[in-house]
Order: sequence, then C-alpha cells, then structure tokens
Amino acid sequence: MRNLKQVVGCDGKEMTMTTMTAKSLTASRFVPAIFAAVLGIALITLTGHVQAAALHDAAHDVRHATGFPCH
Repeated sequence: MRNLKQVVGCDGKEMTMTTMTAKSLTASRFVPAIFAAVLGIALITLTGHVQAAALHDAAHDVRHATGFPCH
C-alpha cells in the first residue's frame, strides 16, 4: 500500500504539487476588466463616427428582431 501523504497525482507519478501564486490570480482578475474597457471605448468611438440615420436604422432593426414593439 502506498503512503498517500507523498503521492499527489492520480497515477502516483507526481511527487510535488504546483500552486498558483497570488500575483497570477490578481493578473487574471484584471484581464476581463481591461477587455471590457477596450470594448466599451471601441463601441463609443465607432458609434460616434456613424451617421445618425444608420445608427437609428440599426437600433430599429434590432428592436424588431427581438420582438420589442417600437411603434
């Protein structure tokens, strides 16, 4: 019978355990926030350069596609 305190992996070949550091956990929390910020800035920038009629038509089509009555 194996000593279970020394065996880490399921197959018994791994003898050490790797752990994540606090630094990598902190970095992984910022990635979604940075992505959301970049996406938001891109969305605001793109909609700022679109003609008002095209933006209105796109929003109008989305309302109809989702089944939301608009008039």
